[in-house]
Amino acid sequence: MSVSTSSLLPSQRSWREAWRLYLQPASLRMLMLGFAAGLPLLLVLGTLSFRLREAGIDRSTIGYLSWVGLAYGFKWMWAPLVDRMPIPWLTRYLGRRRSWLLLSQMTIVGGLVGMAVNDPSQVLGPLVGCALAVAFASATQDIALDAYRIESAEVNAQAALAASYQTGYRLAMIWAGAGVLWIAARAQGLDSTGYVQAAWQTAYLVMAASMLPGMLMVISAPEPEPAPMTPARNLREWLQGALVEPFADFWRRYRWQALLVLGLIAVYRISDVVMGIMANPFYVDMGFTKDEVAAVTKVYGVVMTLVGAFVGGVLSGRFGVMRILMLGAILSAASNVLFAWLSGVGHDVTALIWVVSADNLASGIASAAFIAYLSSLTNITYSATQYALLSSMMLLLPKFVAGFSGDFVNAHGYAQFFTATAWLGVPVLLLVALASRVHARSSGAA
Repeated sequence: MSVSTSSLLPSQRSWREAWRLYLQPASLRMLMLGFAAGLPLLLVLGTLSFRLREAGIDRSTIGYLSWVGLAYGFKWMWAPLVDRMPIPWLTRYLGRRRSWLLLSQMTIVGGLVGMAVNDPSQVLGPLVGCALAVAFASATQDIALDAYRIESAEVNAQAALAASYQTGYRLAMIWAGAGVLWIAARAQGLDSTGYVQAAWQTAYLVMAASMLPGMLMVISAPEPEPAPMTPARNLREWLQGALVEPFADFWRRYRWQALLVLGLIAVYRISDVVMGIMANPFYVDMGFTKDEVAAVTKVYGVVMTLVGAFVGGVLSGRFGVMRILMLGAILSAASNVLFAWLSGVGHDVTALIWVVSADNLASGIASAAFIAYLSSLTNITYSATQYALLSSMMLLLPKFVAGFSGDFVNAHGYAQFFTATAWLGVPVLLLVALASRVHARSSGAA
């Protein structure tokens, strides 16, 4: 069953009906499962960059180490296995989606324990290896969870599911961002400064334990009704159905328009992703303390992202995904300019609050609309593989470019860096406009 382009156009729901979608059981489950998905991301990217900078690692190395996040950009390569291959014993008792979710969550726990016990100020390699394991397992969890979400409700409810998912995701980011800094600061002692490995070890072990509720939810949640699949008679047929057909189906449905769709997906979040890699080193270099960063960027800022996610979900349901996709693109690029202004202000917590508020509100609106847009492009028969391809495209180019962000800051400074990331968002506006026209024409032809 493929998704009609009419789902991207303004719906006829009332405001009350749009809000009521958040009370559906599928939305409430996605709220909790989103927490398990959001926990690992900062621990191998944002929070880790703060830890590394405090440990004395230079900005260029931190930039290059952000390529750990490319695991999320290449997850389409093993998504067909997650879509089709059963896991011995686990799939029999949990089903296709939940078995892969549980296996990936157990791997994340092991990787976080490894990151806890390794000291980057002494030797960096083992910690990077554990971070790669966490990123790989986290990307695998995303594949299975995205398919679970798409298969759990009708397409008209996907914007609400996306917002619920984002809420759980952002709550986890509060815990993995503010929580880990708060725990490390208190394990270190409020009067102590500098890098203390024991404090970060305690914080990362707590994060590993925080995956346990998500594992329990996977065990207790219902398995969605699987899409019918014709059993493969041999290895060739299995490879055709698992590897070739999901991608061929996408090209058959969108034809030349697939290039436009993939181009939009590849760059939609580029300004946010590239800017985000240097955000935590920026806070350290501006003199903000762990508690200040935790309170403002990891708690208050994430709350603003939640507000943006709910607003984006409601507006998408009311006015259509494509219009809110454009709004999110404009706001995301414009908010990066505020960080350039903050670099000139310096250590000012009030200014930080205003900048983080605007940036996270824009990010929440853009994320809710974008996830709904990606979900609408998939065929439910290949939901895991196709969504993994689309969401990987979202990260691949931005993550690669972000790897050079430390070099750019070293050469030109933070103000020019943040301004440049805002300009990266300008081509996105044109692509959204073109994609909107294509979908409008397709809907009219239908």
